[in-house]
Amino acid sequence: MPQALERTESCWAWMVLLASVVSQGLTLGFPTCIGIFFTELQREFQASNSETSWFPSIQTAMLHAGGPLCSILVGRFGCRATMMLGGVLASLGMVAGSFCRTLGQLYLTAGFITGLGMCFSFQSSITVLGLYFTRWQVLANSLASTGVSLGITLWPLLSRYLLEDLGWRGTFLIFGGVFLHCCVCGAILRPVATSVTPETREGPTPPSKRPANSCRAACDRAIQRHLAFDVLRQNAGYRVFTLGVVWMIMGFPLPHVFLVPYAIRHGLDEHRAALLISIIGFSNIFLRPLAGLVAGRQVFAGHRKYLFSLAALLNGLTNLVCAASADFRVLVGYCLVYSVSMSGIGALLFQVLMDIVPMDRFSSALGLFTILESISILISPPLAGLLLDTTTNFSYVFYMSSFFLISAALFMGGSFWALGKKERHRQRAETEEALPEATKEQGLAGGDTDGPKKQPRLEIMYVTSV
Repeated sequence: MPQALERTESCWAWMVLLASVVSQGLTLGFPTCIGIFFTELQREFQASNSETSWFPSIQTAMLHAGGPLCSILVGRFGCRATMMLGGVLASLGMVAGSFCRTLGQLYLTAGFITGLGMCFSFQSSITVLGLYFTRWQVLANSLASTGVSLGITLWPLLSRYLLEDLGWRGTFLIFGGVFLHCCVCGAILRPVATSVTPETREGPTPPSKRPANSCRAACDRAIQRHLAFDVLRQNAGYRVFTLGVVWMIMGFPLPHVFLVPYAIRHGLDEHRAALLISIIGFSNIFLRPLAGLVAGRQVFAGHRKYLFSLAALLNGLTNLVCAASADFRVLVGYCLVYSVSMSGIGALLFQVLMDIVPMDRFSSALGLFTILESISILISPPLAGLLLDTTTNFSYVFYMSSFFLISAALFMGGSFWALGKKERHRQRAETEEALPEATKEQGLAGGDTDGPKKQPRLEIMYVTSV
């Protein structure tokens, strides 16, 4: 079907950026408000903390795990159709969730279906910025990330207001209508004219006489394209970063789920408890772009992985302060400091991955990264809920979060330092080996005719250098 194509860096690109901001606010900012419904859902279904925690964990895990499937849909149908499909799925999941009678039904509808829909809309909004922006791509990504902060700020306030008047079922029904705005954002994503097609493929291969082997080869190519297991085996930096982040994620999302119930348990009213999450989001509106701009400076180019480890370490230490006191003023201070470390983690997470992995393999490395990350997201809140059911003390949840964050930060920082030291030794050895060869070549060029006597020395030096 013929249709007009937009140009990169055109005026319409800024409308696409606005759509990306709204989409990220609707999707990536939404899971932070689930903690407001935690007590209501627990009371409604007569469930334990561990059972209730599966709902936000499934939703957030699908928000990350659907990345490879989203990339396939984007390559086949484009960002516009994929984002609109995500909006429909997210809306249907929340509407169906409002009629659920069991927690299992809630897991499937508002958890799995809504999470998958949010993944399609969110990742499409990220992909389309790379097509519309070239010169201003860093600025566009920084501005788009403010949508997440706006969502973290507004979703808890809206949730608290609707929960009082409509209950959680009516609120979920309204949320289903809100998610349909992702379809409006998707309609703004007009196809863009690019010099390189989004998907480069080799020509059609001739039919194979061995259909089983051909199918297996096609599966292997698809896995290598979307899940970079070869990079995981060969790239030590990618292994360290992936393992460190997977371990870190076991503790990172816990404050978003348990901070509001923790504050309510210690006597804070529900409005002020919901305000704590909004404080984190409002602070991120300013801190996240600032962190991105600072980390993007050339002077930090070789040290971003250490800055990321430092942000994770600060995040873990901050959770210890929260566990020590539940006074409202202490929690407000905790939220402000937590926002600083959270902004650093959010701004540096994908940038460090870009520094470690070659850009021609970044898409597949990101797919494997998000899949492994989603496993930690899936099991972390239920594990914390089980700990809470056993101890009946919320402080242990924050101690658990601190343990995973601090240990992951120390592991990544120490491993990156060791890898850097090993790389410097290797480069020094290569330099020392290159100097004798250069001296010897100069001697040969100077007229040394004693070739038969020199040739064995050349061969011996080559063997030892290997």
